[in-house]
Amino acid sequence: MDKQRTLAQSATLTGSSLHTGENVNLTIHPAAPGHGIKFRRKDLPDQPIVEAKAENVKTVERSTTIVNGGVKVHTVEHVLSALAGMGIDNALVEMDANEPPIGDGSAQPFVQLICKAGIVEQDAVLSYFEISEPLHVESREGSLLTIIPDNKFRISCTQVGPEGRFTQFLSLTITPEIYEKEIAPARTFVFYEDVKPLMEKGLIKGGSLENAIVARGDSVLSKEPLRFPDEFVRHKILDIIGDLALSGRRFTGHVIAVRPGHGPNTELAKLLAKRHAELLAMAPTPTISSSSVLDVKEVMKTLPHRYPFLMVDRIVEFTDDITAIGVKSVTINEPYFQGHFPGHPVMPGVLQLEAMAQVASILMMRKTESSGKIGYFMSADAVKFRKPVLPGDTLFIHVKMMRATNRLGKASCKCIVNSEVVSEGMLLFGLISQ
Repeated sequence: MDKQRTLAQSATLTGSSLHTGENVNLTIHPAAPGHGIKFRRKDLPDQPIVEAKAENVKTVERSTTIVNGGVKVHTVEHVLSALAGMGIDNALVEMDANEPPIGDGSAQPFVQLICKAGIVEQDAVLSYFEISEPLHVESREGSLLTIIPDNKFRISCTQVGPEGRFTQFLSLTITPEIYEKEIAPARTFVFYEDVKPLMEKGLIKGGSLENAIVARGDSVLSKEPLRFPDEFVRHKILDIIGDLALSGRRFTGHVIAVRPGHGPNTELAKLLAKRHAELLAMAPTPTISSSSVLDVKEVMKTLPHRYPFLMVDRIVEFTDDITAIGVKSVTINEPYFQGHFPGHPVMPGVLQLEAMAQVASILMMRKTESSGKIGYFMSADAVKFRKPVLPGDTLFIHVKMMRATNRLGKASCKCIVNSEVVSEGMLLFGLISQ
């Protein structure tokens, strides 16, 4: 079971910023579980805080800027990329200026800062947003970004420069080890024809060949040789990781990006945050009450099912979060009796299995780490239907959890009527984050 992570101690980095050219001291502090990533402007009165959330993104002119009221923090993408790439969930980034130091133009200085501080696991479960359906963003400038379901965090990126120059492609699964070695060292770059317009806008005042690569024609100008033959696309992936961190949580999915930029990147982060909020609003809450009895209202707070698919009226017993007993009163008014042997009504066996799965899901929801998840019935083994269930019967659904992880549960289940087993089976079901 994955845990949230923060820093073991605070660590400080000093240097000049890219766009303003100001000298800045940046300190990354540990933070409590659930804190997320936040920036604090200690150079301003009351030291205001700006949360690293997509809803706070205001401008994306060659960098990503977040705003809270009149307080701005510019060029946050490299810091966020390093934190996300290294698996840091909670941190407070404190600065005495409005922009982090640019360092060498990569995320490597921030990764080194994180490693210097150390990384610790916290006593809080990490909940991933598992992408279950494609999300897509497209811009007028030709940028295409899509996220499709995947059980890991993967990025496949195509970088295309003016007139097709420096077209590069790279696909990687992002882990802290891969990020530190393959992505963090990649430096920012600019095309020569864009330098003058950026300077006229008052940007890149701190830019130099020591912290950026300049592409002129088919050549590159840099203080040192390229660190990778495909350094441009690697830096684009670095930016994608930082910008998507603004969605507010870690997620699993395959990001496919063509001509990415801070604008479409942050639009996708907003879409991610919106989709997660929508799914969270529909998701049940975990049953964390110490009571061994749940009435139908509490059952419906835990399960997303509603009439006519809710197969549990109440829970009458929990034992050590391992076993549970649910009850279903079978009446002649059940809608399925209208078409299932109407002359000789019998409760369908598949619905008895569904009742077992629902009680097993409630049992799993007793665990606080299952918050915001939904149980999906996946398979059934050793199923036996021993006696028919008729209108007027009271179904006692006994469930014993044989194995449980944060994603899968296996339970031994049986339905009993009048002290006799009427059906039984070994069920496998999954818990899916919403």
